[in-house]
Amino acid sequence: MDSGKVVHRRKLDIPAIRSRASDKNQHIQISAKGLELSKVIRLLEDPLTTNLKERHLFVLKKLLKRSQNGFLLRELKGVAKILNICAEKVKDHPEYVPVLCEALKICGLPFLKEKASDELNYAQDVTEFLCHMGRLMRVSDAEVRQQLVESVKSFYSCVAPKQLLDGTDRPAKTKPWTFHSRLSLRLQPTSPGYRLQLLERSDLAKTLLLSMAALENQPAIKLQLLQTLKILSSSSDMNCALMLSAQGAETICLHMNEHDPSGEVLFHSSEILWNLLERGGKDEVTAQLSSIECVVSLKEAFFHQLLNGFRHSDFQLRNDLLVITTLIAENPNSLLIESLFAKQLMGFITFPELKSHNPLVRDLKLTYNNEDLKMKKLLLNLLVLMSKDIAALQLYKEEQVMLALLTLIKPPAASPERRPGLRHWSSSQQEELQLQALAVLATVAPLMVDDYVSCQGNACMLLLLDWCVGQDAYFGQGHSFHGTGGRGSKKAHMRHCVRVLRSMTSLGDESVNQDLCDQGTINQLLGILMQMEASPDEEDAISLEMKSDIQLILSALCETNMHRKELFGSEGVEMAVHFLKKGSDKFYSGLGHNKLVLSTVDCVWSCIVGCYTTEDYFLAKDGAFLLLELLSSSPRCVHGIVLATLLELCDNTNTLSHILTWRDDGGQTAPRLLLQLWREEEAELGVSRSQNGEIADPKKPTLSPHQQEDIQLSFPASTASAAVLEMTENLRSKIYAIFCKLGFQDLPGLRIKDYVTLSIVKRYLDFKVGEVLDEISGELSVDGVRPVTPDEEALSSMCKIAEDTARKVAAEQSIILEQLEKEDVSEEKLMYTEIKSHWKQKELMAKSWDHYVSKTSNYEILKEVKAQREKYIESSRNKPKHKDAALHPAEHFIGKVLAVERTDAEGPAGVKLTLARAPIKAAAEEEEQPTTRAPEYFSTVSVKH
Repeated sequence: MDSGKVVHRRKLDIPAIRSRASDKNQHIQISAKGLELSKVIRLLEDPLTTNLKERHLFVLKKLLKRSQNGFLLRELKGVAKILNICAEKVKDHPEYVPVLCEALKICGLPFLKEKASDELNYAQDVTEFLCHMGRLMRVSDAEVRQQLVESVKSFYSCVAPKQLLDGTDRPAKTKPWTFHSRLSLRLQPTSPGYRLQLLERSDLAKTLLLSMAALENQPAIKLQLLQTLKILSSSSDMNCALMLSAQGAETICLHMNEHDPSGEVLFHSSEILWNLLERGGKDEVTAQLSSIECVVSLKEAFFHQLLNGFRHSDFQLRNDLLVITTLIAENPNSLLIESLFAKQLMGFITFPELKSHNPLVRDLKLTYNNEDLKMKKLLLNLLVLMSKDIAALQLYKEEQVMLALLTLIKPPAASPERRPGLRHWSSSQQEELQLQALAVLATVAPLMVDDYVSCQGNACMLLLLDWCVGQDAYFGQGHSFHGTGGRGSKKAHMRHCVRVLRSMTSLGDESVNQDLCDQGTINQLLGILMQMEASPDEEDAISLEMKSDIQLILSALCETNMHRKELFGSEGVEMAVHFLKKGSDKFYSGLGHNKLVLSTVDCVWSCIVGCYTTEDYFLAKDGAFLLLELLSSSPRCVHGIVLATLLELCDNTNTLSHILTWRDDGGQTAPRLLLQLWREEEAELGVSRSQNGEIADPKKPTLSPHQQEDIQLSFPASTASAAVLEMTENLRSKIYAIFCKLGFQDLPGLRIKDYVTLSIVKRYLDFKVGEVLDEISGELSVDGVRPVTPDEEALSSMCKIAEDTARKVAAEQSIILEQLEKEDVSEEKLMYTEIKSHWKQKELMAKSWDHYVSKTSNYEILKEVKAQREKYIESSRNKPKHKDAALHPAEHFIGKVLAVERTDAEGPAGVKLTLARAPIKAAAEEEEQPTTRAPEYFSTVSVKH
C-alpha cells in the first residue's frame, strides 16, 4: 500500500506528531487541531469522571506523547493545573507517578513558541508555571522529587556560559514558507536565557530550599538538591536573595552534618554558603549563621574535617569552613565563645609553639603543607577579629596566646634548634607566620598589656629590631600579604616590629615606656632612623612609613618626661633638623611624605620643646627658621601643628629674635606671613569683611556663619559653647597668641593692609569675650530666662562695650586706609612725573638727533652753528671790571701748613695752624717774569666748623 494513501486516511482530529530528520532547526509540525487541555482538565476534575483512572492515564499519556518535544507557551497554564491535579492523586494512586515523572521530564526541555511575541505575552504564565513546579516537591515519592530536581538542573545544561550571564540567543534560521507549511504550524524553542530570567522572578529557588527539611530520609535526592541549589546560587544574585529570604544560609548550615553516605553533602553545602556570601550579601549571611545552632554545626563540621581529613580536598574544605567562621567572628553578635568553639580553637592556635594537654590537639597531625599554613594564618587572623570581645581577651590570657605569639616572632638566630627527622615549617612558611604574628601583636598586645609586660614583650621586640638592622645573610621571600616590600631583605619584619612598638607606646602606659627607655630605645631608634636616611634606596612607601612610625614612638616616649628629652639630646635635634630641611615639596607624592612631615613636627613639639638645652641647640641649628619656612610652603592642613609648635617654642626668649629676623625668598617677614594666614583663615571661615579687610559688621567682628547658627541653640553647662570651640578648631587663636609674644608694635616688613589686619588681631580676645556674652544672652532668651535687673544691665553694658570696641577698631582701620590712599596718590603722582620726564627726555633726544642730522647735511647750518658756538665761548669768558685789571692778572695761591699748635680748648677750636701761600702762574707768565715771589705767611688762625 502506498504510504501517501495511508497519510490521507488518517483522521484529522487525532494529533499527528512527527519529527523531520531533515530539518536542522528541529521544527515541529502538528495538525491544526490539537488536543484541548480544557477537556483534559474537565475529565480530571469532574465528579462523574474523577474515578476513571484508566481513562485519565490514557488521555494523559496521549497528551504527553503529543508534547514530547516540549510544552507550548500558551498551554503552560493548563499544564500547571494538570500537574497539580496529578500530584494530589499520587497520594492515593501511585499509578500517576510515571505520568507525573514523564511530564516533569518534558518540563526540562525548552518551551515552544508559535510566534516571536509569545515570549513576552506568556512571560507571566511561565513564571507561575515554574512556581508550580517547585511546589511539586511536596510529593513524597522519591522518583517524582528526583525527576523534578533533574529537570531544574537541566535548565542550565543547554546554556553556554556567556548566554547564562546575559540571557541572549541568536535567532534560529527558518526555511522559506512552502505550500505544505500552510496546513501546519512551525514551532520554535524559546531562547535558553528566557527561562532562566523568568526563573529568577519565580520562587522556585526558595521552594527548593524549603524542601530540604523533607529529605532527611532521602540522602541521594538531598545530594542532588544541593547540587541544584549550588547551580542556582552561583548563577544569579536574585536566586541568592530569594534563598536568603527563606533563611537559606541557616537552613544549609543546620543540615550539612546529617548522615551522608557519599561524603559530598558538606562540600556542596559549603559551596552554597560561599555563593550566598559572595552574591547575596555578607552581612545577612553572617547574621543568619551567628545563631548558636549554626555555630555548633560549623564547629562539628570543622573539627570533623580537621581530625579526620586526609585528602587535599578535605584540607581545602576545612579551610573554607574556617574562613566562614572568621566571617562570623566579625559579627559582634556571634556566639563563638558561648558555644565553646573559640576555646577549642585556642589550643590549635598555640600549636605547635606551646605544648598542650588537650586530647584534640594531641591527636592532630600537621603535614606542614600549604593548606596547613593557610589554616594557621586563618587561626592567627581569628585572634584579631575576636579581640573586640572582652571575654575573648580573658580566653587569650588563659590559653597563653601572648606567649605563643612572642615565641613565634623570635628571629631565626634565637629560635630553638630543630630536631632532625621531625617535620617543621619551611623557612618561607616560618617567615609568613612570623609576619602574621607581628601583625596580630600590633592589635592584640595593646589590649593585653599585663601579659605583654610579664612575657617581656619589649625585650623580644628590641631583640627582633636588632636582628632586623643586622648585616647577616638573610633573604626574605616576601610572598605573603604582610611581606610586601620585604623580598631579599628584613624590611617587612622591621616594618611590623616598629608597628608593634608604636602601638604599645601610643597607649601612654608608663611602665611600658619606662621599660623601653631603660633598655636604650631612644638612642637605638635615632641610630636606626639616621641609618635608614643615609641609605640611597630608602624613599619607598614602606621606608617612609617606618621613619614616621619611629618618630611617633620617640614623641610618645619623650612627650611628658624631661629626662627623656635630655636623652633625645643633640643627636635627636640634628635628626629633626635634617627632616625639616626636606620641606613639603613631596607632600602630595602619595608615598607617605605627608605623614613624615607631620611626624617630624610632632617630634619637635614632643621631644625638643620644653627642654631649654635642646631648644637652644634647635634654635642654633636654625630650627625656628625651618619651621617658618615649612609654614610658608606647606598646605593648610599642616599650619595648625606648625603654629602650635612655634607658640610653645616662643616660651624660650631666644626664639622671638629668630622669628623677627626671618625672611623668606621673597623678603616676606614672619609677622606679615602670620597676618596673611589670618586673612586666609577668615576667608575660609566666611567671616564678614569689606573689600579692604575692614570690619563689615561691628556687632559680629569675628563671628563666622557656623557660629551664628549655633547661637540660636541652647547647650548644657558641661558643653563648651561655639565661641570657645571655635578657638580650638582654627588658626586665629594660635596666631593671636604668637603676636602676644612678639608684641604689636615695631613689627618689621608690614604694609598698610597688614596693619588693617593687625588691628583686628590685637583686639581678638576682646571680640571673643563679646561673642561669649552674646551667646549667654541668646541662650537665656531661648530658655525663657530673664536675669535679675543688675545682671541684665551688666550683661547689656558689657555687650555694648564689645560693640564699641569693634567700632573703634573700624575707625582705626579707616584712618589707616586713608593714609594708604594718600600714599597711593603720592605714588601715582611720582609715577606720572617719571613718565613725563621720560617722555621729555625722549623729545630732547629726538630734537638733538634732528639738529645733528641737519648739521651734517647742510653746510650753511653748520657755519651758523659754529659761529654761534664761538659767540657763546667769547661771552663766557670773564671780563675785567677795572682798567688796571689787564695789567695785574689774577693770582692763584696754594696754602702749606708750616706749624700746628694745640690749646686747652676742646674740638677743632683748640688747634692753631700756621700756613704759607705761593702764587700759581701760567707758563706764559713764567717766561715773561722768571723771578719768583717770596712766600707770604698767614697769621695764625684757629680752625672752626
